[in-house]
Amino acid sequence: MTQVWWPAGIGVALVLLLSARALAEDGFDCVMEPQRVIKLASPVAGVISQVTVDRGDLVTKGQVVAKLRDGLEKANLALAKAKASNDYALKSARASYEFMRDKHARAEALIGKGFVSKEDFDESLANARTAEQDVREAEANANTAQLELVQAEEVLKQRSVESPFDGVVTEVLLHPGEYRNDQSPIMVLAQIDPLRVEVFVPTAYYGQVRRDSTAVVEPEAPVGGTYDAKVTVVDQVLDAASGTFGVRLALPNADHHLPAGLRCKIRFPGLAAPLARTAQR
Repeated sequence: MTQVWWPAGIGVALVLLLSARALAEDGFDCVMEPQRVIKLASPVAGVISQVTVDRGDLVTKGQVVAKLRDGLEKANLALAKAKASNDYALKSARASYEFMRDKHARAEALIGKGFVSKEDFDESLANARTAEQDVREAEANANTAQLELVQAEEVLKQRSVESPFDGVVTEVLLHPGEYRNDQSPIMVLAQIDPLRVEVFVPTAYYGQVRRDSTAVVEPEAPVGGTYDAKVTVVDQVLDAASGTFGVRLALPNADHHLPAGLRCKIRFPGLAAPLARTAQR
């Protein structure tokens, strides 16, 4: 019987290539994870007055999911609205200015005829200029009142906690009556549309998996089925220890049919076998 001797290292490389080829045919192991998971908090501290959702509830972007006590903020807003809507000072200043302006205009017309003294003319001019400055001050106060109204509205908004995306509540950490400090989140939210699929592919296939390409994901039982996912990330740094590189895909899940945290298999259509590629070189 004739023995075939392989050069050093060829046997190991052949085994790795055969293993990579078998994996491609059977599908690579992957995990379906939430697109992102956040610990939701409010920008200010305070006592929780209301939590409108519970674990497992679906939420939409902008939905109010919790509130802090806001009695003082509501009172400040009402006060700011009253100040912003009060235009009596501005109307009075404008009326006074119009009167002083017209009085000065009459004095200016009569001073040349000798009916008005120089002192009276100068006094009318000074009064008109003072009234004009009073109008500008009243206008500035009115603008400040409007800004204070906007500030009061924003302060009140900070007492409401909104969901930053469409997702699901995975955990409620604080309940009505509890105090929310600077370090304590109120709840945990997960975005599950799209799902994030993470997979490690043998380095023998590096260069074949590209961004924006499509792969087929097969969730394990009891979900099953096949779903198309789009490649969003291909790692540029390979893991020499495991002989793999990471790939991330986005799996649409608009109807929330697919749960996160499920294992799966993934196949990349058109993936050439490593042995065939080696032979072509």
